[in-house]
Amino acid sequence: MVAAGGAGREPDEAAHRAVAAEAGPRQTWAALPWLVRTAVVWSACLVVIAAGLYLLARITLLVTPLAIALAATFFLAALLDPVQLALRRLRLPASLAALLTVLLLLGILGGLGVLVWNLTANQFSELGDELQQGLGRTRDFITSTLPVTDQQLDGLIDQLRKTATEQEVDPVASARTLTEVFGSALLALVLLFFLIKDGRAMWHWTLRRMTGPNREVAAEAGRVGWRTLGSYTRGTMLIAAIDAIGIGLALVLLGVPLAFPLALITFIGGFVPIIGATVAGAVAVLVALAANGPTTALLTLAAVIAVQQIEGNLLEPLVMKRQVRLHPVVILLAVTAGTLIAGIAGAFVAVPIAAVAWRVIDSVLRQRQAAAAPRPAPPAPEEPSATADPAPG
Repeated sequence: MVAAGGAGREPDEAAHRAVAAEAGPRQTWAALPWLVRTAVVWSACLVVIAAGLYLLARITLLVTPLAIALAATFFLAALLDPVQLALRRLRLPASLAALLTVLLLLGILGGLGVLVWNLTANQFSELGDELQQGLGRTRDFITSTLPVTDQQLDGLIDQLRKTATEQEVDPVASARTLTEVFGSALLALVLLFFLIKDGRAMWHWTLRRMTGPNREVAAEAGRVGWRTLGSYTRGTMLIAAIDAIGIGLALVLLGVPLAFPLALITFIGGFVPIIGATVAGAVAVLVALAANGPTTALLTLAAVIAVQQIEGNLLEPLVMKRQVRLHPVVILLAVTAGTLIAGIAGAFVAVPIAAVAWRVIDSVLRQRQAAAAPRPAPPAPEEPSATADPAPG
């Protein structure tokens, strides 16, 4: 009987130890302060998100030409979507409308290239002498204003020249980069044609493969993301064009050489918020300083600051919709991250990707909250009055 009693207690002790072992981590976790538990959970989530973003960035770097081509395709498709819709309203076939849209884009780009060359080809021959004289005036201004001697300035210039000449250019790497750029541009044009032609059909085909409430969530998120991308691209292009026109006119009035190329640099820099406009303005000021001296450079700086202040405080709130605008801190972080991951191309695409991602996530969260919210109960049917007429038949 003792043996039987011992045998009966062994399962109980094993079960007790199992319960104690299971309750041990739970008790330890429950004993922690709520702040520590919250920090642990959020830290784990951040580690998982950072690991996923790192893997995505590494995969993107492996297929950089393809990623750049896809990004350019979506941006151009969102920009040219109104043109394609206008052509379709004229009862043109989808293929012909897409082809005319792509040809319009190529015509605009080619026309800008020819215009830049015609306006600047004659200025390049005169720019060398002007820059030489301007550099001499700038040198005299620096040595007379700052505590820098001629010998120190010559040593700094020689060091910069030596650093620039010591950098070897790999012809194989340059040829490969040129080939990748050309291939990415050609691939983007081909993808742009098919996306304009069959983009909506492909999206509807994707939605038909979904079932249940996920279809409505994905459909609404897709509509919000596409509208955000189109609004951001068209709004940014309009603001960049206004900046380029304003700064270009100021450069022409001040007699700064290469005003049209500098305006074109300002237009391109407008697609990189904050940083692009700053760099483009600095280039214009440096050219004005080297060509026409410090007075013209200060006037150019004042014109650049005035145009950018008007654009940031007046035009951007009017042109860009509220749902498209991002906080400056988010813009700086996005541009920095995009530059570190993919260089100049990453700086161009970082902000629109961030804007679209934020709007899509916000749309999904709103739909989830709306679905989880308790619905009001339907009103109870009124009881028939005693004096009411009986129902027929």
